[in-house]
Amino acid sequence: MEHTAGLAHGEHDTSHELSFWEKYIFSQDHKVIGIQYGITALLFLLFGFTLMIIMRWQLAYPGQPIPLIGQWLGDANAPGGIMLPEFYNQLGAMHGTIMVFLGVVPLAVGAFGNYLVPLQIGAPDMAFPKLNMMSYWSYFLGGVTMLSSFFVPGGAANSGWTSYAPLATIATTGQTFWLCGMIFLITSSLLGSVNFIVTIVQLRAKGLTFMRLPFFVWAQLVTSFLLLLAFPPLEAAGVLQLMDRLAGTSFFLPSGLVISGQPLHVSGGGSPILWQHLFWFLAHPEVYVLILPAMGIVAEIIANNTRKPLWGYKSMVYATIFLGFMSFIVWAHHMFMTGMGTVISAFFQTTTMIISIPSVIILTALLLSLYGGSIRFTVPMLFATAFLPMFGIGGLTGLPLGLAPSDIHLHDTYYVIGHFHYVVAPGTLFALFAGIYYWFPKVTGRQMNNALGRIHFFGSFIFINGIFMPMFIEGLAGVSRRLYDGGQQYAHAQGVLHWNVFMSISAFCLFFFQLFFIINFFWSMKKGKKVNSDNPWDATTLEWDTPTPPPHGNFIKPLEVFRGPYEYSVPGKSRDFVPQSEQEKV
Repeated sequence: MEHTAGLAHGEHDTSHELSFWEKYIFSQDHKVIGIQYGITALLFLLFGFTLMIIMRWQLAYPGQPIPLIGQWLGDANAPGGIMLPEFYNQLGAMHGTIMVFLGVVPLAVGAFGNYLVPLQIGAPDMAFPKLNMMSYWSYFLGGVTMLSSFFVPGGAANSGWTSYAPLATIATTGQTFWLCGMIFLITSSLLGSVNFIVTIVQLRAKGLTFMRLPFFVWAQLVTSFLLLLAFPPLEAAGVLQLMDRLAGTSFFLPSGLVISGQPLHVSGGGSPILWQHLFWFLAHPEVYVLILPAMGIVAEIIANNTRKPLWGYKSMVYATIFLGFMSFIVWAHHMFMTGMGTVISAFFQTTTMIISIPSVIILTALLLSLYGGSIRFTVPMLFATAFLPMFGIGGLTGLPLGLAPSDIHLHDTYYVIGHFHYVVAPGTLFALFAGIYYWFPKVTGRQMNNALGRIHFFGSFIFINGIFMPMFIEGLAGVSRRLYDGGQQYAHAQGVLHWNVFMSISAFCLFFFQLFFIINFFWSMKKGKKVNSDNPWDATTLEWDTPTPPPHGNFIKPLEVFRGPYEYSVPGKSRDFVPQSEQEKV
């Protein structure tokens, strides 16, 4: 009976020695699964970034052969390695899909969430370890399915990352692979989100009330609800579009379509606008799936490196919950151009303006947390503080897109690309880099190199702005996105086309500075400076109470929590931090 009780607290039965496959490949340990997610997502990010580099060469120097890989990419229709519009469209569709669905979300939720949430709530593992393993392998299969589409006749998906009908329904075979891959990815997210919600609600350590949870855990909890409620409509839509392509249905195919001068013989009566509604009902909450874990990471790092509690912790929590709720009633601000009517447009304009309020509350609280702090400008802190103005620019530039009159001019221009990349690239990705540098010692027992980290930060900060800031200029000039020659054929674009070369050179430089991160990451695993304690940052949350790296089962003994997550610089205390699990001396 005592042995059973011990197992309930995470003291796993070691009588069965795990094989290599059970321990590292089909592992049920949340930490191994988190690392699997992290490595896989980083590889996908690198691949997606590489696709963007090829696109940027084409935009800067349209019609010129691509160096080094041009001959390999060329075919009979593109002699000399010159890029065709069809291939450019494939790169654009796959870049967006890979970066969002295979890169940022799996890294933010799958990697950071899986590894840290059980540790931060004092749990021995996730609630459903086998479901957790299945979640990773569904994600992996989805990614492999999507990438394999590059090798089928006609190439990869080429209908944008949004897969708009009816174009996507009549596209090449790659689109079928894209839809199958998306169904795997959505299934992965649903399995993961159920697991997170049950884990956070049921497995918290004794004394860890909801208002004592680290803000990162709150962010992951709200994110899990978004995934659980928003992804099923897109999964259903994906199945329906797959049936339109393979089974002769016409859920999204209207009557009277003419393809290359020939009428398309389908029953018709479908609605392309229905696909947009189903897609954006997911894809707007998806923006907050990207940004909320990033805000959670930044909050942990700012509190730790200012040595003071987060300003307005409760207001941040309530703002996060409200943000999650509101994200479900703003989706159609992506659809002002579809002719919904002024009344419904006015509704979505209003909700879009309202949803900016909780984002501002969280951003303001993080900024005020810096005031009066004894700030340590570590590498994680550099990325975390850079996140604040970058996300601010992303948010502010989104407001004109949320108003129908200004959106008519800006819709589908480079302004839109600039806006959401400021949210996702220097915004979310900077937060994820901050998290990697911050928790790397806990995962590996070694610090990443500071000098390489600072070179990576400053190079990335300069050149990422060099890529995306000029996009606002091009967008305001009316240059459309998705033009394979960057707009050379349009008279109104001529005055701003010189920015294409500037942006592309910035992209090449940004790629160069990521090499410092890659070298640092792998070199530090073997040769990095060993940490001299389990808590090298003098942090307060529970993940720093485990041995480094944490063993299977996480904690040597069950923990009890006595205070909130950010007890820094408490008057009268001998140290400037008080861990959550430290008992008050009577």
